[in-house]
Amino acid sequence: MAQKKVHLDKPVSERAQHFLKVLIERYIRDGEPVGSRTLARDSGLDLSPATIRNVLSDLEEMGLVASPHTSAGRIPTVSGYRMFVDTLVTLKPPQSQEVMMLKEEIIGDKHHKLVFESASQVLSGLTHLAGVVMVPRRERVIFRQIEFLPLSGNRVLTILVTREGDVHNRIIETRKVYTPSQLQEAANLLNQHYAGNELEAIHRKLVDEMEEARNRMNDIMVRALEMAEQVIDESGDHGDYVMAGQTNLMDFDELAQMDRLRSLFDSFSQKQELLHLLDVSMQARGLQIFIGEESGYRPLDHCSLVAAPYEIDNQVAGVLGVIGPTRMAYDRVIPIVDVTAKLLGAALNSR
Repeated sequence: MAQKKVHLDKPVSERAQHFLKVLIERYIRDGEPVGSRTLARDSGLDLSPATIRNVLSDLEEMGLVASPHTSAGRIPTVSGYRMFVDTLVTLKPPQSQEVMMLKEEIIGDKHHKLVFESASQVLSGLTHLAGVVMVPRRERVIFRQIEFLPLSGNRVLTILVTREGDVHNRIIETRKVYTPSQLQEAANLLNQHYAGNELEAIHRKLVDEMEEARNRMNDIMVRALEMAEQVIDESGDHGDYVMAGQTNLMDFDELAQMDRLRSLFDSFSQKQELLHLLDVSMQARGLQIFIGEESGYRPLDHCSLVAAPYEIDNQVAGVLGVIGPTRMAYDRVIPIVDVTAKLLGAALNSR
């Protein structure tokens, strides 16, 4: 797990860490500020209320807990959660029936786009949070076949098929009118020379070869490259994700305020910033956890994102994870996200 260690002016004693762990576990469960009496009962330690209050004061001074104005109890801060997930949380592996559900939903004879949707849905179902799965960007998309069909004038319908069976239709405008046989010749050349390559690699080759082709290759290859460059530059997505269970977030009081919900749901629809966070998680390898304002993205100030990468052909192709309140059940969520990422990678690699 990637670590964003809390930097404190003085070390946190084992007793203080124990109380922080108990306090956070209680707050995650109930969503209410935790008082010294509750801590005394839950901690299993025979300490006076005064001693516990002193420990809580120390934790508050270190910025690990805070006191809401309306309560004598304490709640965790982002720094408190960070220490908890980095060093204190006791992870609970998914139960056997949960793993079985993950396998049934993800590994099966499904179109690969449905696999991503299934992964987001099962993540949401198991965690009761919002599940999100980043769809591989176009550099991971393998080109299988292309066809050119003439339309009116110099307009051409292009049909690009990927290895996974995705079909991308585009209408392009060519520099001159081509006959059906000329378009067929161009498609045959492209299928012969580029089938089996990644779209991003093809795009780089096309740019490099365009000028050389104009100088020394025949007209068929020239027009094939010109059309393919236009198609592939526009094909494949420039980043997307599928999400399920957004409405689960309305069940948490801290997120249920209308302005927070509106901001959060707007961010899901606009996608750019959340995709940036997923990109950061993808580049960092390993499981990533962004807590509250750690994300640097205001709509997620009261949320946490737990994300793990999945691999295709031993290369990170994307990430998946869950979004929920900062008081999510990290002990359950982290292992579920981790297992789901491994199962999604296995499903995609088996195709």
